[in-house]
Amino acid sequence: MKRWLNKIISGDCIEVLSRAKPFADLIFADPPFNIGYKYDKYNDKQEKDSYFGWTEKWMRACCDVLTKDGSFYIAMCDEHVADVKIIANKLHLFMRNWIIWHYTFGQQMKNKFARSHTHILYFVKDKDNFTFKADAIRVISDRQKVYKDKRAYRDGKMPDDVWDEYPRLCGTFEERVDDFPCQMPEGLLARIIRASSNEGDWVLDPFSGSGTTAVVAHKLNRIYTGIEISEKYVKESKNRIKDSEGLPVEGEGLPKWPDHADRELKWLYHENKVPDGKLRKDKMLLSIFTAKLNERLKKAQLYTPDDIIDRLEILRKAGKLGALREERVHSK
Repeated sequence: MKRWLNKIISGDCIEVLSRAKPFADLIFADPPFNIGYKYDKYNDKQEKDSYFGWTEKWMRACCDVLTKDGSFYIAMCDEHVADVKIIANKLHLFMRNWIIWHYTFGQQMKNKFARSHTHILYFVKDKDNFTFKADAIRVISDRQKVYKDKRAYRDGKMPDDVWDEYPRLCGTFEERVDDFPCQMPEGLLARIIRASSNEGDWVLDPFSGSGTTAVVAHKLNRIYTGIEISEKYVKESKNRIKDSEGLPVEGEGLPKWPDHADRELKWLYHENKVPDGKLRKDKMLLSIFTAKLNERLKKAQLYTPDDIIDRLEILRKAGKLGALREERVHSK
């Protein structure tokens, strides 16, 4: 298994995983949805029975390499999500959450409501023994940012099971990888990896695609393995991971804002949904926000509240901060 450490493997995940023993602490799978996307090396339009049988095979292969205390997240569309739950029951997986990723820029329809969500089912092998790091993903609560309720838990609340902080990646987005049809945002993967793994744990993506899971796992100090049937995507993913190497190690005192700190700042801003204008006015919220950012960067007091406000303003003026969902809705 050592040869799989921090690797993107070229091949069919069912065949590749059949040769492995349990190793994955966390699996995130975003398989083809069977709705006609144009992939480099995959026919995304199978007969329903064929797709169901294939789904059961790859889910079983993943379960076989998942550790006893491991977690398994599966992204799926409306047409087949119920099938995934049926297969999971057959494999004796325990479902902890049925998450809805709700996004803007959804698929527009001519004769029905626009589709603007993806399902993410969260399973574990053992319902009493698994990793879930609540404090790593807590967000500022409405009790804190709206009602000023002194009874509110200082570290915030758990995110809801409807995630609307992460927009679907359009072709014009800076994060978007060229020539890949359905890329997940890094922030969404970061929440999953932070919640269901520890530093040094092993993260597997059996449909590695553009390499987002591996990139984020690498940035968050996890071991990664990606499996991808397209040699083209494998090569591009390796380059993408290589480009994320060499991020500066922060020293003492106030550093400049490196790329990874900017990414963490933007992820945290959209997860907590507190406009920068409100952060500027509310010292308590800004203090909580600052502590959360410094914790993510693993360096106490790395940035001050003033540093954060100044940086948010710079990002906004440069058009790189992005509007919060509430701001996008009001601007329509």
